[in-house]
Amino acid sequence: QIKDDALLYVDGRDGPANENRLCVKGRFGFDYVSHPHRLTEPLIRKDAIAKHQDDTVDPANPWTHFRAATWDEALARAAQGFMRVRAAHGGSALAGFGSAKGSNEEAYLFQKLVRTGFGTNNVDHCTRLCHASSVAALMEGIGSAAVTAPFTACRDSEVIIVIGANPTENHPVAATFFKQAAKRGAKLIVMDPRGQALKRHATHMLEFKPNKDVALLNAMLNVIVTEGLHDRQYVQAFTENFAALTRHLADFSPEKMAPVCGIPASTIREVARLYARSKASIIFWGMGISQSIHGTDNARCLIALALVTGQLGRPGTGLHPLRGQNNVQGASDAGLIPMVFPDYRSVEDAEIRAGFEKLWGAKLDPKRGLTVVEIVNAILAGGAGGVRAMYIMGENPAMSDPDANHARQALAKLEHLVVQDIFLTETAFHADVILPASAWPEKDGTVTNTNRQVQLGRRALPCPGDARPDWWIIQEMARGLGLEWRYTHPREVFAEMASVMPSLAHITWERLEREGFVTYPCPAPDRPGRDIVFADGFPTPSRRAKLVPAHLSPPGEPTDADYPMVLITGRQLEHWH
Repeated sequence: QIKDDALLYVDGRDGPANENRLCVKGRFGFDYVSHPHRLTEPLIRKDAIAKHQDDTVDPANPWTHFRAATWDEALARAAQGFMRVRAAHGGSALAGFGSAKGSNEEAYLFQKLVRTGFGTNNVDHCTRLCHASSVAALMEGIGSAAVTAPFTACRDSEVIIVIGANPTENHPVAATFFKQAAKRGAKLIVMDPRGQALKRHATHMLEFKPNKDVALLNAMLNVIVTEGLHDRQYVQAFTENFAALTRHLADFSPEKMAPVCGIPASTIREVARLYARSKASIIFWGMGISQSIHGTDNARCLIALALVTGQLGRPGTGLHPLRGQNNVQGASDAGLIPMVFPDYRSVEDAEIRAGFEKLWGAKLDPKRGLTVVEIVNAILAGGAGGVRAMYIMGENPAMSDPDANHARQALAKLEHLVVQDIFLTETAFHADVILPASAWPEKDGTVTNTNRQVQLGRRALPCPGDARPDWWIIQEMARGLGLEWRYTHPREVFAEMASVMPSLAHITWERLEREGFVTYPCPAPDRPGRDIVFADGFPTPSRRAKLVPAHLSPPGEPTDADYPMVLITGRQLEHWH
């Protein structure tokens, strides 16, 4: 609700995922847009030496280290710094962090800039710190990293498993659907080392020992296979490697795993039977599964549970890793990942690479790039393979990196850092050039939410002061690096994305303007997208899903007498980190 270019308050709308429901951030967390600390003009560091000297930092007033600049000056300084490092050390000395808090178009342009302008695949975003392990397991197992069903599918479920997630705090809108399903009689099984608010609505609460996910889930699989509860026809028609999985599971009886995971054998048997025998079971998981050295194995177990019981491809069934940031699905789809181009196609595949080289008119790096964590290490390592310059858009590694001091040391060591953001963040303080960007209400663009629903965002406010839309800034940076980009609106970027991303087939900007959202995959221009996927096979070469055994391994940091505490990551409802 807007008056005189001011955002007064926010209402829910009847969107495909929200259905008028908003979490506390959506309903009340909009005042940042008009905050007096918004960046409203480009800034250039006054003294490049200052960022390397802790005694010159004035945290009470970091603005004193920067001076205002015109867009021409700031963009020229930014581009010249990148070209200088590229000329001296090659493209591998440059890197970029994109954002899952921006639009699909911005993510696509950003990774295209890094690959064609910098000449490297060193581009990544926050997915490295959330669902990267889930993506690895899903790609390996079923050939697709997206959810197989929306969270609203729980309306048709008889059994709902929520593991390693705290939806009432992290995914409050989705949590309302889980609560409603439990109220109408669905069995809600919550598995988490911590007690949590969803426990009040659960029929079963399994507070297993931290780091023992694989033990618990393999014990459930053991019950399903040894008691013949698996779907033989489904396993035979749609999976491979079942015999190897069966042999592997022989060592994971509930009685043997009960002391390991801390859940009674009788409870493990009960929930395994409930899940396998139900007409429709669905699994949701979060950071508790993926933010672990066993993250990929944890996800492999969940995938195996769904596959051996045939709980996929039908209403009320599926696998759903709950995404955290508003566009982490879309940013990943758009190629903001170091080892893949848009739609998860390998940068190391010569045929795929040739197609993108033709489209983008540039020679592309045949080697996979560095991840967020590897980039920070490569800055500090220095030398021939070191990273010396970075472009960071809408990310704040100085605050969000698991080791903040480590990240800040790396940022301070960079020869050239350009930050594009809406505030003078902890990361922007280390920058040589700061570019004032646009907040969500100030831009046109699409996002792809956790349900695979591509939605259109429409500009409702002007940018403050001399701030500019992110897509415009990225394009001007590209021109400064010698690229001939001529986009005039995000719709043109979306059209290019749709031409190269099969996932966006039959989805056009005009259709989004008309319908508001379209779920992918979409079979035809005049038909709705498919909420539930993989009813007739999987996007793998054999059309079958692969069952991958998961092994027990010790935690990275076991507890002992000196360090008896276990640290579990998580977000709170009112706070981002």
